[in-house]
Amino acid sequence: MIAYIIRRLLLIIPTLFGIMVLNFVIVQFAPGGPVERTIAELKGTAVSVTAPIVGAESDLGANAPDAAGGGAGAESAYRGARGLDPSIIKEIERMYGFDKPAHERFWMMMKDYATFNFGESFFKGRPVVDLVIEKLPVSISLGLWTTMIVYLVCIPLGIAKAVRDGTEFDVWTSIVIIVTSAIPGYLFAVLLIVLFAGGSFVQWFPLQHLTSNDWDMMSWPEKIADYFWHLALPLTAMLIGSFASLTLLTKNSFLDQINQQYVTTARAKGLTERRVLYGHVFRNAMLIVIAGFPGAFISILFTGSLLIEIIFNLDGLGYLGYEAVIARDYPIMFATLYVFTLIGLLTQLVSDLMYTVVDPRIDFEART
Repeated sequence: MIAYIIRRLLLIIPTLFGIMVLNFVIVQFAPGGPVERTIAELKGTAVSVTAPIVGAESDLGANAPDAAGGGAGAESAYRGARGLDPSIIKEIERMYGFDKPAHERFWMMMKDYATFNFGESFFKGRPVVDLVIEKLPVSISLGLWTTMIVYLVCIPLGIAKAVRDGTEFDVWTSIVIIVTSAIPGYLFAVLLIVLFAGGSFVQWFPLQHLTSNDWDMMSWPEKIADYFWHLALPLTAMLIGSFASLTLLTKNSFLDQINQQYVTTARAKGLTERRVLYGHVFRNAMLIVIAGFPGAFISILFTGSLLIEIIFNLDGLGYLGYEAVIARDYPIMFATLYVFTLIGLLTQLVSDLMYTVVDPRIDFEART
Protein backbone atom coordinates (compact mmCIF):
# COMPACT_ATOMS: atom_id res chain seq x y z
CA MET A 1 0.00 0.00 0.00
CA ILE A 2 2.88 2.38 0.74
CA ALA A 3 4.27 1.89 -2.77
CA TYR A 4 0.82 2.58 -4.26
CA ILE A 5 0.48 5.82 -2.27
CA ILE A 6 3.95 6.96 -3.32
CA ARG A 7 3.16 6.30 -7.00
CA ARG A 8 -0.11 8.22 -6.75
CA LEU A 9 1.62 11.14 -5.04
CA LEU A 10 4.27 11.27 -7.75
CA LEU A 11 1.57 11.27 -10.44
CA ILE A 12 0.10 14.40 -8.86
CA ILE A 13 3.12 16.47 -9.95
CA PRO A 14 2.77 16.09 -13.76
CA THR A 15 -1.03 16.23 -13.52
CA LEU A 16 -0.98 19.47 -11.57
CA PHE A 17 1.67 20.92 -13.87
CA GLY A 18 -0.35 20.06 -16.98
CA ILE A 19 -3.51 21.64 -15.58
CA MET A 20 -1.65 24.84 -14.71
CA VAL A 21 -0.04 25.02 -18.17
CA LEU A 22 -3.37 24.55 -19.93
CA ASN A 23 -5.14 27.23 -17.89
CA PHE A 24 -2.21 29.64 -18.16
CA VAL A 25 -2.27 29.35 -21.97
CA ILE A 26 -6.03 29.86 -22.09
CA VAL A 27 -5.80 32.99 -19.94
CA GLN A 28 -3.09 34.45 -22.20
CA PHE A 29 -5.52 34.39 -25.13
CA ALA A 30 -8.50 35.66 -23.14
CA PRO A 31 -9.43 39.31 -23.81
CA GLY A 32 -8.73 41.85 -21.12
CA GLY A 33 -6.27 41.65 -18.28
CA PRO A 34 -4.88 43.64 -15.36
CA VAL A 35 -2.91 45.97 -17.66
CA GLU A 36 -5.98 46.88 -19.69
CA ARG A 37 -8.04 47.25 -16.53
CA THR A 38 -5.52 49.66 -15.07
CA ILE A 39 -5.47 51.64 -18.31
CA ALA A 40 -9.25 51.90 -18.12
CA GLU A 41 -9.02 53.04 -14.50
CA LEU A 42 -6.54 55.76 -15.43
CA LYS A 43 -8.75 56.97 -18.27
CA GLY A 44 -11.89 56.76 -16.13
CA THR A 45 -13.68 54.21 -18.31
CA ALA A 46 -13.53 51.11 -16.09
CA VAL A 47 -16.54 49.61 -14.37
CA SER A 48 -15.50 48.78 -10.83
CA VAL A 49 -16.42 45.33 -9.55
CA THR A 50 -13.88 45.04 -6.77
CA ALA A 51 -11.82 47.27 -4.56
CA PRO A 52 -9.85 50.10 -6.22
CA ILE A 53 -6.47 49.22 -7.65
CA VAL A 54 -3.92 49.40 -4.91
CA GLY A 55 -0.85 51.40 -5.80
CA ALA A 56 -1.91 52.30 -9.34
CA GLU A 57 -2.75 55.91 -8.58
CA SER A 58 0.27 56.46 -6.37
CA ASP A 59 2.68 54.94 -8.90
CA LEU A 60 1.14 56.36 -12.04
CA GLY A 61 -1.08 59.20 -11.00
CA ALA A 62 1.63 61.81 -11.36
CA ASN A 63 2.03 60.95 -15.02
CA ALA A 64 -1.67 60.57 -15.79
CA PRO A 65 -2.43 64.26 -16.51
CA ASP A 66 0.25 64.28 -19.21
CA ALA A 67 -0.85 60.98 -20.71
CA ALA A 68 -3.72 62.25 -22.80
CA GLY A 69 -1.50 64.38 -24.91
CA GLY A 70 0.80 61.67 -26.20
CA GLY A 71 0.01 59.77 -29.36
CA ALA A 72 2.64 57.09 -29.11
CA GLY A 73 0.19 54.83 -27.27
CA ALA A 74 -1.83 54.50 -30.47
CA GLU A 75 0.33 51.56 -31.53
CA SER A 76 -0.02 49.75 -28.21
CA ALA A 77 -1.28 46.18 -28.20
CA TYR A 78 -3.65 46.98 -25.32
CA ARG A 79 -7.20 48.12 -25.90
CA GLY A 80 -7.92 51.60 -24.65
CA ALA A 81 -4.23 52.60 -24.62
CA ARG A 82 -4.59 55.17 -27.39
CA GLY A 83 -3.32 58.54 -26.21
CA LEU A 84 -1.30 57.15 -23.30
CA ASP A 85 2.43 57.70 -23.11
CA PRO A 86 4.32 54.44 -23.83
CA SER A 87 6.34 54.95 -20.65
CA ILE A 88 3.13 54.70 -18.62
CA ILE A 89 2.20 51.46 -20.39
CA LYS A 90 5.64 50.04 -19.63
CA GLU A 91 5.31 51.07 -15.97
CA ILE A 92 1.94 49.34 -15.73
CA GLU A 93 3.41 46.22 -17.31
CA ARG A 94 6.30 46.27 -14.85
CA MET A 95 3.92 46.72 -11.93
CA TYR A 96 2.08 43.51 -12.83
CA GLY A 97 5.10 41.58 -14.09
CA PHE A 98 3.98 41.72 -17.72
CA ASP A 99 7.29 43.17 -18.79
CA LYS A 100 8.57 39.57 -19.00
CA PRO A 101 7.74 36.92 -21.63
CA ALA A 102 4.82 34.58 -20.87
CA HIS A 103 6.97 31.47 -20.41
CA GLU A 104 9.24 33.29 -17.96
CA ARG A 105 6.25 34.51 -15.97
CA PHE A 106 4.89 30.96 -15.84
CA TRP A 107 8.14 29.43 -14.55
CA MET A 108 8.47 32.15 -11.91
CA MET A 109 4.90 31.52 -10.84
CA MET A 110 5.36 27.75 -10.56
CA LYS A 111 8.60 28.12 -8.58
CA ASP A 112 6.79 30.36 -6.10
CA TYR A 113 3.78 28.04 -5.95
CA ALA A 114 6.04 25.08 -5.18
CA THR A 115 6.75 26.77 -1.85
CA PHE A 116 3.13 27.98 -1.51
CA ASN A 117 4.15 31.57 -2.10
CA PHE A 118 1.11 32.93 -3.94
CA GLY A 119 1.99 36.61 -3.93
CA GLU A 120 -0.45 39.49 -3.53
CA SER A 121 -3.73 40.28 -5.19
CA PHE A 122 -3.46 42.84 -7.99
CA PHE A 123 -6.57 44.74 -6.99
CA LYS A 124 -6.96 44.06 -3.27
CA GLY A 125 -3.37 44.68 -2.23
CA ARG A 126 -3.33 41.75 0.20
CA PRO A 127 -1.57 38.36 0.20
CA VAL A 128 -3.62 35.75 -1.60
CA VAL A 129 -3.13 33.26 1.25
CA ASP A 130 -4.68 35.70 3.71
CA LEU A 131 -7.66 36.26 1.42
CA VAL A 132 -8.26 32.53 0.98
CA ILE A 133 -7.99 31.85 4.72
CA GLU A 134 -10.36 34.73 5.42
CA LYS A 135 -13.01 33.44 2.99
CA LEU A 136 -12.59 29.75 3.77
CA PRO A 137 -14.96 29.50 6.80
CA VAL A 138 -17.96 30.57 4.71
CA SER A 139 -17.35 27.98 2.00
CA ILE A 140 -16.50 25.25 4.52
CA SER A 141 -19.74 25.96 6.39
CA LEU A 142 -21.81 25.59 3.23
CA GLY A 143 -19.89 22.58 1.93
CA LEU A 144 -19.68 20.65 5.19
CA TRP A 145 -23.30 21.08 6.25
CA THR A 146 -24.60 20.35 2.76
CA THR A 147 -22.54 17.17 2.47
CA MET A 148 -23.49 15.96 5.95
CA ILE A 149 -27.21 16.58 5.45
CA VAL A 150 -27.18 14.94 2.02
CA TYR A 151 -25.52 11.80 3.38
CA LEU A 152 -27.70 11.67 6.51
CA VAL A 153 -30.84 11.85 4.37
CA CYS A 154 -29.85 9.90 1.27
CA ILE A 155 -28.35 6.79 2.89
CA PRO A 156 -31.38 5.90 5.08
CA LEU A 157 -33.74 6.91 2.26
CA GLY A 158 -31.86 4.80 -0.27
CA ILE A 159 -31.91 1.78 2.05
CA ALA A 160 -35.63 2.23 2.69
CA LYS A 161 -36.31 2.45 -1.05
CA ALA A 162 -34.27 -0.71 -1.71
CA VAL A 163 -36.14 -2.67 0.95
CA ARG A 164 -39.49 -1.37 -0.36
CA ASP A 165 -38.57 -1.57 -4.04
CA GLY A 166 -41.64 -1.22 -6.27
CA THR A 167 -43.99 -0.09 -3.50
CA GLU A 168 -45.90 3.22 -3.38
CA PHE A 169 -43.25 4.58 -1.00
CA ASP A 170 -40.53 3.87 -3.55
CA VAL A 171 -42.50 5.44 -6.41
CA TRP A 172 -43.49 8.62 -4.60
CA THR A 173 -40.09 9.28 -3.08
CA SER A 174 -38.52 8.78 -6.52
CA ILE A 175 -40.93 11.34 -7.99
CA VAL A 176 -40.13 13.84 -5.25
CA ILE A 177 -36.33 13.61 -5.47
CA ILE A 178 -36.34 13.64 -9.29
CA VAL A 179 -38.60 16.71 -9.41
CA THR A 180 -36.46 18.56 -6.86
CA SER A 181 -33.27 17.61 -8.70
CA ALA A 182 -34.68 19.34 -11.80
CA ILE A 183 -34.93 22.67 -9.94
CA PRO A 184 -31.80 24.79 -10.47
CA GLY A 185 -30.36 25.76 -7.11
CA TYR A 186 -29.69 29.36 -8.12
CA LEU A 187 -33.31 29.88 -9.27
CA PHE A 188 -34.60 28.37 -6.05
CA ALA A 189 -32.26 30.70 -4.16
CA VAL A 190 -33.82 33.71 -5.89
CA LEU A 191 -37.28 32.37 -5.00
CA LEU A 192 -36.29 32.00 -1.35
CA ILE A 193 -35.04 35.59 -1.28
CA VAL A 194 -38.27 36.85 -2.84
CA LEU A 195 -40.45 34.90 -0.41
CA PHE A 196 -38.55 34.95 2.88
CA ALA A 197 -35.73 37.53 2.78
CA GLY A 198 -37.56 40.77 2.14
CA GLY A 199 -37.89 40.42 -1.63
CA SER A 200 -41.65 40.89 -1.98
CA PHE A 201 -43.28 39.20 0.98
CA VAL A 202 -41.76 38.65 4.43
CA GLN A 203 -38.26 39.16 5.82
CA TRP A 204 -37.79 36.25 8.15
CA PHE A 205 -34.19 35.52 7.20
CA PRO A 206 -31.17 37.80 6.73
CA LEU A 207 -28.99 38.26 3.67
CA GLN A 208 -25.20 38.68 3.63
CA HIS A 209 -22.70 37.09 6.01
CA LEU A 210 -23.14 34.03 8.23
CA THR A 211 -23.46 35.95 11.48
CA SER A 212 -25.01 39.17 12.72
CA ASN A 213 -22.97 42.29 13.43
CA ASP A 214 -23.39 41.84 17.20
CA TRP A 215 -22.46 38.15 17.13
CA ASP A 216 -19.49 38.65 19.46
CA MET A 217 -21.81 40.06 22.13
CA MET A 218 -24.15 37.04 22.09
CA SER A 219 -24.17 34.04 24.41
CA TRP A 220 -23.21 30.66 22.96
CA PRO A 221 -26.82 29.47 22.45
CA GLU A 222 -27.61 32.77 20.74
CA LYS A 223 -24.50 32.47 18.55
CA ILE A 224 -25.49 28.97 17.41
CA ALA A 225 -29.06 30.07 16.67
CA ASP A 226 -27.85 33.15 14.80
CA TYR A 227 -25.40 31.10 12.74
CA PHE A 228 -28.05 28.64 11.56
CA TRP A 229 -30.53 31.49 11.03
CA HIS A 230 -28.16 33.02 8.49
CA LEU A 231 -27.34 29.60 7.03
CA ALA A 232 -30.95 28.47 6.53
CA LEU A 233 -31.69 29.90 3.08
CA PRO A 234 -28.30 29.23 1.43
CA LEU A 235 -28.31 25.65 2.71
CA THR A 236 -31.86 25.07 1.51
CA ALA A 237 -30.96 26.37 -1.94
CA MET A 238 -27.92 24.08 -2.13
CA LEU A 239 -29.81 21.04 -0.87
CA ILE A 240 -32.85 21.26 -3.15
CA GLY A 241 -31.31 19.28 -5.99
CA SER A 242 -28.68 17.28 -4.13
CA PHE A 243 -30.58 14.17 -3.03
CA ALA A 244 -31.37 12.30 -6.24
CA SER A 245 -28.00 10.88 -7.30
CA LEU A 246 -26.82 9.64 -3.90
CA THR A 247 -30.25 8.24 -2.96
CA LEU A 248 -30.52 6.27 -6.20
CA LEU A 249 -26.89 5.16 -5.93
CA THR A 250 -27.52 3.84 -2.42
CA LYS A 251 -30.73 2.11 -3.49
CA ASN A 252 -29.15 0.43 -6.52
CA SER A 253 -26.10 -0.65 -4.51
CA PHE A 254 -28.33 -2.34 -1.92
CA LEU A 255 -30.55 -3.93 -4.57
CA ASP A 256 -27.48 -5.35 -6.29
CA GLN A 257 -26.22 -6.89 -3.06
CA ILE A 258 -29.62 -8.13 -1.89
CA ASN A 259 -29.85 -10.29 -5.00
CA GLN A 260 -26.47 -11.93 -4.35
CA GLN A 261 -26.15 -15.59 -3.38
CA TYR A 262 -24.60 -14.88 0.04
CA VAL A 263 -27.78 -13.02 1.08
CA THR A 264 -29.91 -16.03 0.17
CA THR A 265 -27.55 -18.25 2.16
CA ALA A 266 -27.71 -15.94 5.20
CA ARG A 267 -31.49 -15.98 5.11
CA ALA A 268 -31.49 -19.78 4.80
CA LYS A 269 -29.44 -19.96 7.99
CA GLY A 270 -32.30 -18.30 9.83
CA LEU A 271 -30.78 -14.85 10.30
CA THR A 272 -33.24 -12.00 10.80
CA GLU A 273 -33.83 -9.61 7.93
CA ARG A 274 -32.28 -6.80 9.96
CA ARG A 275 -29.17 -8.90 10.65
CA VAL A 276 -28.88 -9.79 6.96
CA LEU A 277 -29.35 -6.19 5.85
CA TYR A 278 -27.01 -4.45 8.29
CA GLY A 279 -24.64 -7.30 9.13
CA HIS A 280 -23.91 -8.51 5.62
CA VAL A 281 -25.36 -6.30 2.91
CA PHE A 282 -24.52 -2.92 4.41
CA ARG A 283 -20.71 -3.17 4.24
CA ASN A 284 -20.66 -4.29 0.61
CA ALA A 285 -23.38 -1.93 -0.58
CA MET A 286 -21.97 1.13 1.17
CA LEU A 287 -18.48 0.69 -0.25
CA ILE A 288 -18.92 3.05 -3.18
CA VAL A 289 -21.15 5.45 -1.22
CA ILE A 290 -18.87 6.01 1.76
CA ALA A 291 -15.70 6.05 -0.31
CA GLY A 292 -17.13 8.90 -2.36
CA PHE A 293 -17.64 11.18 0.67
CA PRO A 294 -14.33 13.13 0.37
CA GLY A 295 -14.89 13.79 -3.32
CA ALA A 296 -18.49 14.88 -2.74
CA PHE A 297 -17.42 17.32 -0.04
CA ILE A 298 -14.69 18.87 -2.19
CA SER A 299 -17.06 19.15 -5.14
CA ILE A 300 -19.69 20.96 -3.08
CA LEU A 301 -17.10 23.10 -1.33
CA PHE A 302 -15.35 24.43 -4.43
CA THR A 303 -18.02 24.38 -7.13
CA GLY A 304 -21.49 23.89 -5.72
CA SER A 305 -21.50 27.03 -3.59
CA LEU A 306 -20.30 29.48 -6.28
CA LEU A 307 -23.66 30.84 -7.44
CA ILE A 308 -25.19 30.54 -3.98
CA GLU A 309 -22.46 32.73 -2.49
CA ILE A 310 -22.95 35.30 -5.24
CA ILE A 311 -26.75 35.36 -4.92
CA PHE A 312 -26.77 35.58 -1.13
CA ASN A 313 -23.71 37.86 -1.12
CA LEU A 314 -21.74 35.52 1.11
CA ASP A 315 -18.08 36.43 1.21
CA GLY A 316 -16.63 32.98 0.56
CA LEU A 317 -14.24 31.34 -1.86
CA GLY A 318 -16.81 31.22 -4.62
CA TYR A 319 -17.45 34.94 -4.42
CA LEU A 320 -13.71 35.62 -4.21
CA GLY A 321 -13.14 33.58 -7.36
CA TYR A 322 -15.96 35.38 -9.15
CA GLU A 323 -14.45 38.75 -8.33
CA ALA A 324 -11.01 37.55 -9.42
CA VAL A 325 -12.27 36.37 -12.82
CA ILE A 326 -14.22 39.58 -13.48
CA ALA A 327 -11.27 41.78 -12.45
CA ARG A 328 -8.64 39.51 -14.09
CA ASP A 329 -6.90 39.25 -10.74
CA TYR A 330 -4.43 36.61 -11.90
CA PRO A 331 -2.72 35.92 -8.54
CA ILE A 332 -6.04 34.92 -6.99
CA MET A 333 -7.19 33.04 -10.09
CA PHE A 334 -4.06 30.90 -10.45
CA ALA A 335 -3.40 30.46 -6.73
CA THR A 336 -6.91 29.20 -6.04
CA LEU A 337 -6.74 26.98 -9.13
CA TYR A 338 -3.43 25.54 -7.91
CA VAL A 339 -4.66 24.92 -4.36
CA PHE A 340 -8.06 23.54 -5.37
CA THR A 341 -6.55 21.24 -8.00
CA LEU A 342 -3.98 19.96 -5.53
CA ILE A 343 -6.68 19.33 -2.93
CA GLY A 344 -8.84 17.61 -5.56
CA LEU A 345 -6.03 15.27 -6.60
CA LEU A 346 -5.22 14.43 -2.99
CA THR A 347 -8.92 13.85 -2.32
CA GLN A 348 -9.04 11.29 -5.13
CA LEU A 349 -6.25 9.42 -3.38
CA VAL A 350 -8.09 9.64 -0.06
CA SER A 351 -11.25 8.32 -1.76
CA ASP A 352 -9.32 5.30 -3.02
CA LEU A 353 -7.89 4.65 0.42
CA MET A 354 -11.39 4.87 1.87
CA TYR A 355 -12.26 1.73 -0.10
CA THR A 356 -9.68 -0.22 1.89
CA VAL A 357 -11.04 1.22 5.15
CA VAL A 358 -14.61 0.20 4.34
CA ASP A 359 -13.57 -3.19 2.94
CA PRO A 360 -10.08 -4.45 3.95
CA ARG A 361 -10.31 -7.15 1.29
CA ILE A 362 -9.50 -4.56 -1.38
CA ASP A 363 -5.80 -4.35 -2.12
CA PHE A 364 -4.75 -1.71 -4.65
CA GLU A 365 -1.13 -2.81 -4.40
CA ALA A 366 -1.97 -6.24 -5.75
CA ARG A 367 -3.67 -4.71 -8.79
CA THR A 368 -0.84 -2.36 -9.85
